[in-house]
Amino acid sequence: MLDRSALELASSQGDRLVIADYRSDFRLHRGAIRDVDCWKFERQQDFVDKGDSWDAFCQGRWEESVRLLEEERENLREAVRQDRERNIVFHRVRVVEEPLTPYLHWELHALRVQAEAGKEIRVIGPGAWSALEADGPLPEVVVVGGRVLYRVLYNEAGALDGGIRFRDPELIKNWEGFIAELYEGGEDILSYFERHVAHLPPPRMKAE
Repeated sequence: MLDRSALELASSQGDRLVIADYRSDFRLHRGAIRDVDCWKFERQQDFVDKGDSWDAFCQGRWEESVRLLEEERENLREAVRQDRERNIVFHRVRVVEEPLTPYLHWELHALRVQAEAGKEIRVIGPGAWSALEADGPLPEVVVVGGRVLYRVLYNEAGALDGGIRFRDPELIKNWEGFIAELYEGGEDILSYFERHVAHLPPPRMKAE
């Protein structure tokens, strides 16, 4: 496994993108690729999300929140179909620490629906890779087709705050290899969900 220095994402070496620019740049590169793999590494355990299901969850309407996630299934299947037509596979590695945060509990339900629609998602817990975090948690990273890497940024509340775009081929190769190695050793989200999440009572957001 690589050492931390091979994965270092120095802000000065990338392009800082505000939210709108990050989203448009991501869509641009995502839409241009063919016959490649993409990789996503999710490390953070707490976020602030957006959407009807998230809003219902935050307001204590758990059954409605799960139902709204289920209603996205057909759209997700269509997105997977389009990727397959372009011979793209988007691999996602989700770090999970237990006990689950309320956010992560909710997200695992969302990831289950995505996986059932055909998305490639695996879960990892603490392991040998954790030695890389001696100086702090690894960042959230998305690599699009071997051509661009984004360090996804979040503010103190856990809401999306844009990203930093990197184009260095060696850095991109290092991160692709690292995430691929984690993915290879990870557990399919569906089996993890059945063993660790399905039986749990509904999560509750912490009171402010």
